[in-house]
Amino acid sequence: MTPEEFRKAGHELIDWIADYRQKIPGLPVRAQVQPGEVRTALPPQPPAKIEEFGALLTDLDRIIVPGITQVQHPMHYGWFPSNASLASVLGDIASSGLGTLGISWESCPALTEVEEVVCDWLRQLTGLSDRWKGTIHDTASTACVTAMILARERASGMSKNGSGLQGAAAPLIVYSTGQAHSSIAKAVQLAGFGNDNLRFIEEDPYTRAMLPGALALAIEQDLAAGNIPAGIVCSVGATATTAMDPVDAIAAVASRHGIWLHVDAAMAGSAMLLPECRHLWRGVEQADSLAWNPHKWMGTILDTALFYVRDVDHLERVMSTNPTYLHSSADGQVTQYRDWGIPLGRRFRALKLWFHLRLDGIDAIQARLRRDLDNAQWLKAQVESSENWEVLAPVALQTVCIRHVPLDDAGLPLCGDALDRHTLAWLGRINASGAAFMSASVLDGRWMVRVSIGVEDTTAAHVARLWELIQASASTN
Repeated sequence: MTPEEFRKAGHELIDWIADYRQKIPGLPVRAQVQPGEVRTALPPQPPAKIEEFGALLTDLDRIIVPGITQVQHPMHYGWFPSNASLASVLGDIASSGLGTLGISWESCPALTEVEEVVCDWLRQLTGLSDRWKGTIHDTASTACVTAMILARERASGMSKNGSGLQGAAAPLIVYSTGQAHSSIAKAVQLAGFGNDNLRFIEEDPYTRAMLPGALALAIEQDLAAGNIPAGIVCSVGATATTAMDPVDAIAAVASRHGIWLHVDAAMAGSAMLLPECRHLWRGVEQADSLAWNPHKWMGTILDTALFYVRDVDHLERVMSTNPTYLHSSADGQVTQYRDWGIPLGRRFRALKLWFHLRLDGIDAIQARLRRDLDNAQWLKAQVESSENWEVLAPVALQTVCIRHVPLDDAGLPLCGDALDRHTLAWLGRINASGAAFMSASVLDGRWMVRVSIGVEDTTAAHVARLWELIQASASTN
């Protein structure tokens, strides 16, 4: 494809994307395909000849769009907000179009230095001190793996330079809660600690937040057993209930024992753009690392996860690989992001944030976040004031956890497996209809429904419509 052919096709594609975004509210929210349907709609053999660009656009409409759960739909309330602002889409296109190679500062000085700048902008916008230095990962999952490796190497005296964990004098232990994202357990596995060395600390029965006293006791027990406490993962906005672990109290425990503290604020980190929400991670300045995803509620397109550390020297000692073919005269004067994480090469991800912040502006982003907080409080009030409905966890941000508990034939509140069947049935009817989409989760052994508010185009009217759908579906026998 020549630049002129690209120009023509690019205009057509941008028009197609704009038209697609405009028609999203009229599409079913959930993907309308069966397993294997997309695959079988595609030819089994690769194309042998050049095809017309229009044929590709036709197949986008015919095959691809029906196979998408529309997370940009204003009636999408599942999982978490995964916005992809069009301003950041332009940055993603620019990144791809430039086709840069990010393996060292020398390979693309602009890539490194724009990333430094936008990470520092977000540091300032979330109220963090200048002790923090940041980089962009693909997801918070990768950031957590990196954090666990940093914790491992601090606790083991840089064991990677010798026999690794096979030479450790005692098991290294990591502490978190059952509310933490599944990526935490995965990171503990991949960093070599092993499942047996992950401790799930007791939680508050209502807020689901980690209990600092229980954490302190678990650490003392491990020390008495000859184990080595190595890492703590503190959740600010845990997945199922948006539980907020008390960072300040947990940081005090970590500091007493010299344990690496990682703060996982993947979704909730966006709220820290609002000064009135920063009390939710009070004590974060005492942590060692933290991660949050602008590609969720804030709205920068995937994959854009921020990872910050306070001790860059330790990060580079652990992560550095310095092959001779990458040596340059700039070494020692510049940031080499290959020494800040797992991959050697990286995309120009910073352009997505650069475009997003410059074209949308922080004032508009903050206004949208405050709108979502208000809408969540409105829904919470509706549920609490309605007979046979429960709000199951604090609504600290934009997620409302709900359950409908009707009376059974004997006039008693439905319970047990019958309640689970009822919950999944009324949720399933809504999701299957395509009118809205929510996700379920298990809390205290029973299913509940999470309403995660935060799509860029979701207004108060959309949330009111959702509440009507929920009540109608739950009242169906």
